[in-house]
Amino acid sequence: MKTTSAALADTAAYAEAVETATKAAAAYYATGESPLDDDAYDRLVRALAAYEDEHPDEVLPDSPTGKVAGGAAVGDVPHTVPMLSLDNVFSAEQFATWAASLERRIGRPLEQWSVEPKLDGLAVAARYHDGKLVQLITRGDGSAGEDVSHAIGTIVGLPGRLDRPVTLEVRGEVLMTTAQFERANATRTGHGAAPFANPRNGAAGTLRAKDRPYTVEMTFSCYDALPLPLPLPGSGDLTGRLQDEPHSEVLAYVAGLGVHTAAGTAVPPRTVAAADQVQARVEEIAALRAELPFGIDGIVIKADLAADRRAAGSGTRAPRWAIAYKLPAVEKVTQLLAVEWNVGRTGIIAPRAVLEPVEIDGSTVTYATLHNPADITRRDLRIGDQVMVYKAGDIIPRIEAPVAHLRTGSETAIAFPEVCPQCGSGIDTSEQRWRCSRGRNCHAVASLSYAVGRDQLDIEGLGGTRAVQLVEAGLVRDFADLFSLTREQLLSLDRMGETSTDNLLAAIEQARTRPLARVLAALGVRGTGRSMSRRIARHFATMEQLRAADAEAVQQVEGIGVEKAPVIVAELAELAPLIDKLVAVGVNMTEPGATPPVAGEASDPAADAGSGPLDGMTVVVTGAMTGPLEKLSRNEMNELIERAGGKASSSVSKRTSLLVAGENAGSKRAKAEDLGIRTATPDEFADLVAAALPGD
Repeated sequence: MKTTSAALADTAAYAEAVETATKAAAAYYATGESPLDDDAYDRLVRALAAYEDEHPDEVLPDSPTGKVAGGAAVGDVPHTVPMLSLDNVFSAEQFATWAASLERRIGRPLEQWSVEPKLDGLAVAARYHDGKLVQLITRGDGSAGEDVSHAIGTIVGLPGRLDRPVTLEVRGEVLMTTAQFERANATRTGHGAAPFANPRNGAAGTLRAKDRPYTVEMTFSCYDALPLPLPLPGSGDLTGRLQDEPHSEVLAYVAGLGVHTAAGTAVPPRTVAAADQVQARVEEIAALRAELPFGIDGIVIKADLAADRRAAGSGTRAPRWAIAYKLPAVEKVTQLLAVEWNVGRTGIIAPRAVLEPVEIDGSTVTYATLHNPADITRRDLRIGDQVMVYKAGDIIPRIEAPVAHLRTGSETAIAFPEVCPQCGSGIDTSEQRWRCSRGRNCHAVASLSYAVGRDQLDIEGLGGTRAVQLVEAGLVRDFADLFSLTREQLLSLDRMGETSTDNLLAAIEQARTRPLARVLAALGVRGTGRSMSRRIARHFATMEQLRAADAEAVQQVEGIGVEKAPVIVAELAELAPLIDKLVAVGVNMTEPGATPPVAGEASDPAADAGSGPLDGMTVVVTGAMTGPLEKLSRNEMNELIERAGGKASSSVSKRTSLLVAGENAGSKRAKAEDLGIRTATPDEFADLVAAALPGD
């Protein structure tokens, strides 16, 4: 990861960089909008600092370096104690250097460190008198901030009244969760306003906004608390508690009053005893980043003990006892160059954004998802827009919103297709996701390739090239035709010798016996996936029972609600000719071990799962499997869990009974350890479910 920026060439370049940085900071702190994303701003400020270190006589007074909020924020409400920013490090080596410097300053090794997520929001101070929230103030320039008390009542986690009538000030971040951000943009665009570019800008702009015809919900997370000066009633008994207790205990006390902290999240604050343990916790939090329902841009590391903080002291901009360990950016601003329209295996016409290549989180991003035409319209996206692109972990990059204030007037509307881009047929636009009027028949090769995949029918030897051959030769129109193929037909194809033909026919014959769950997955019923196909198969036991079910009966399957059930029923009706062909050629239509439901009874997840060594257990698999499980795909592992009586899940939670942790298990193992969940190695798990292993 890069930790420095390109050097500024001369005085003119330095002056231009100062102007760019100050304008960006001013825009962000005034309206929540900025022409620079976080990473670009950080790199620019680092370049300024490097130039100023080498040319101390040329430092301009407007430079944002060494100033709280880059010197851009203003306010007229004085802070009782300066509300400072944090210095940054960008690597383990930089953190180790900073930690050693801190311990030298204190004169001893620190006994306790606090490690907590750096939430991506706007810092505020909330003042409570006798337990009542009376004032909300932005950080401003650190000495004084802006009164934003009009936002009281719109911020989750910042109660109007505490559980005790105490007088104190809590400090923390106001942010938007991912869900709040989506709701906020839907609300804004519904009122004719431009969508927010990202959750951080959304929180900053919303906090200051007044007299809007709508309200937008935000969330608060406390990171500090301090007593308000006497003689305010109720503050005297807190002075010692808040000034002399460890930081971790102060956060616990505040949480007990009803104020939200990160304690209840997947990345709670944690104390460790040594600097090397800090790095391990940093890596744990970073690994969980993609799964969090809110944005983080780093990890805050603090001296936990009050005595250590006092010994370290503070500078004019930042405390010396805390540092922000910044993570690689997961969002960047780049240009939308074009929109491609691709047709999927079920005929869904999906738009994809073509971007000016941009490096995000260590990889180059050229494409991003755009969901559907309605989403494009709602976000008011245009070709040529500067757009905020977001990427976290293995999630497909997505466009958050256009950066509307950067428009030049040369942007053009995105053209929606009038006919199917794949086959030229009409388009069904009755739902948000548009679909070719020919449905699955539009993309026979894609449908066939999907159906024969390892986690569906698992027909070895029938890859993409062979699928194209079969379709172009007119031998296969859908995957049911596979079961009628003859040896002579296959031998007539290029590069199909006797051995490969016989092997393919044997694989097709084996596929005829796959359980109903695999057949359902191969059909690609919209609204379902592999795990849902297993639940449906175990609930109904036979295809006949499933096809006879109405929407109300389908709703009895765990995880299927009132909106999804009618879609599944309609899909099965559309697939009736294909299902009839499969029945006619002898494809299995039952689920081994499953019992058909009794009319009128709801699905019992435990009963659906069956019985066995995992009876009633929820099991999560992570990492690479070894030993007897080495060749099993993740879908096959989930099938194994259900054959053994358990329920497979993809995420660790308090309801998880067992985590099977293979090599490079990562964040799920860390979360399981936090929650005290039992963990098994692949070999231990194989012994536990030996009777259900394939071939037994």
